[in-house]
Amino acid sequence: MKKKTALDKDEEKLIADYERGAFRPVKNQVLARKDAMDAARRYTRKDARINIRLSTADLELLKQRAAEEGLPYQSLIASILHKYVSRSAPQTN
Repeated sequence: MKKKTALDKDEEKLIADYERGAFRPVKNQVLARKDAMDAARRYTRKDARINIRLSTADLELLKQRAAEEGLPYQSLIASILHKYVSRSAPQTN
């Protein structure tokens, strides 16, 4: 049985918008697809390393939380950092 994934508010809004037909196809789908694929490759590439010092207690709690989520603790830390910087970044419209 698949584990049900909890959605955040932005994900829930995207699904609701999609279901009510708020999205329209782009004119040049081939170019849009290529641009999206290029952006995804750049975004998912993990090519930077960092070293940080954490308290043992915080690291143990992170490992515990990661185990509950079913993923490596380094991935959980990367996800937490990504969510933090993504929400803190100024929105351009």
